[in-house]
Amino acid sequence: MANNKSAKKRIKITRRNRAQNISYKSIIKTSIKHYQNKLKIYSEEPNLQNYLLSKEYLKKVFSNIDKATKRNVLHKNNASRKKSKLSSLLKKEHTD
Repeated sequence: MANNKSAKKRIKITRRNRAQNISYKSIIKTSIKHYQNKLKIYSEEPNLQNYLLSKEYLKKVFSNIDKATKRNVLHKNNASRKKSKLSSLLKKEHTD
């Protein structure tokens, strides 16, 4: 247990930051799942409308990843790797 005032404050701040980081990561995971569902729909029924819908969800995922990176929740290389993997999934489905 913390003994001085500054240590108690650091514990409080750490808890707050941890809750925010968990929230950002949860938003990213949820948006990736939504994107993967739209991608699955596109792979089952490939047409322009489903492709555009998948691309729109990909933009939302990218936006969420970039926000988390800006707030130092994700490392920039981790974010880049996630974005690359997700865009390659769409590209693979679109070329098949």
